[in-house]
Amino acid sequence: MHLDTAVSSIINARILDVESGTLSEPSTIEIADGEITAVRAGATTIASGAFDAGGRVVSPGLIDGHVHVLASTANLSDLGGESPYYLAAQASRLLGDMLSRGFTAVRDAGGADFGLAAAVNEELITGPRLFFGGKALSQTGGHADMRGPGTHVLDRHMCCPNIGIVCDGADAVRKAARENLRTGADHIKIMLSGGVASPTDRVDSTQFSDEEIRAAVEEADAANRYVLGHAYTARSVNRGLSLGVRSIEHGNLIDEKSVELFLEHDAFLVPTLVTYERLKADGAQFGLPESSQKKVDDVLYAGIDALALATEHGVNIVYGSDLLGGMHPHQNHEFVIRSQVQTPQQVMRSATTTAARLLGQEGRLGVVAEGAHADLLVLDANPLDDVTVLGDAETAIHSVFKGGRAVRRP
Repeated sequence: MHLDTAVSSIINARILDVESGTLSEPSTIEIADGEITAVRAGATTIASGAFDAGGRVVSPGLIDGHVHVLASTANLSDLGGESPYYLAAQASRLLGDMLSRGFTAVRDAGGADFGLAAAVNEELITGPRLFFGGKALSQTGGHADMRGPGTHVLDRHMCCPNIGIVCDGADAVRKAARENLRTGADHIKIMLSGGVASPTDRVDSTQFSDEEIRAAVEEADAANRYVLGHAYTARSVNRGLSLGVRSIEHGNLIDEKSVELFLEHDAFLVPTLVTYERLKADGAQFGLPESSQKKVDDVLYAGIDALALATEHGVNIVYGSDLLGGMHPHQNHEFVIRSQVQTPQQVMRSATTTAARLLGQEGRLGVVAEGAHADLLVLDANPLDDVTVLGDAETAIHSVFKGGRAVRRP
């Protein structure tokens, strides 16, 4: 997979405005140096360097706010022992597949580092724009401590491709956050509760002390970055929000108090419903340990209710998938799941404008407008009529553009 020569314009484009929920008459999108320089009404005749959309819908490229580009297996405990070169090759494949599915920007929630981001930026790897945080921060026995109960050795080397690093005490958390931030990390991730894929914690546990969480938040704030927190229960979510965590990942068991805190702090919820569905169906096949398989039901069925509650009260909601191993191809199925409780416009905003705001990329990503990156999808149907069409990227997406260059699929 690679990117073709840049186009100078996209003509005969019916432009999708996700915020207003409108579709334009055939228009022309002018492009130079990877950015949109003008959007003009009217379908001009084809010229040199132009791409003719043929009256199709042109939407902003999609944003997935929760991926793990190193997760070539669902057994995350194995990742730390792999060669980083091998996992980089796996990440290249996974990133290319994400781009072909219409995701022109992704936020990695643990594992990806400055090297992978640089490889994408320099086009050594063809993939979406990669927003990385380095290693997620975990307490001993927390969600990113992948040792079994009988293992005591822990390799803390930053080059080992674990998804997280274990740090105990506010000072250790500060140092770990600073290590990630000094590499240019776009965010810091911390584990606020137990999780499914970790071997020794309970889903309903809380993790890190208040002082440790504050330390991560303070370091992110000092660097003009933010903290995202893995959390399932209302207890862990509410604690994180109260202490300044800006983005809650998963949040399957939130309550009314959680909603109040999301709104009070203008924070974001990133549900990842498709991963539980696939872990239930395919987890064992793709390496999910038996101990983790038993924890899937703790969160599987509550997620859709949490999404409905957050949607009803106007919480900022971002698209996320969180898929592992061979389950990555189901990335677009999150559109179908969310359509059960959200309108097409609400789902589309979560994967475009709201996600762009979380990433600090308002006006640059998630819109078809002058000054934005020319990250665009040419679609055969309007997802605001039926967002489930995006559940099958092969049939829904005619063309993908990143920085004004078409993605050449294998």
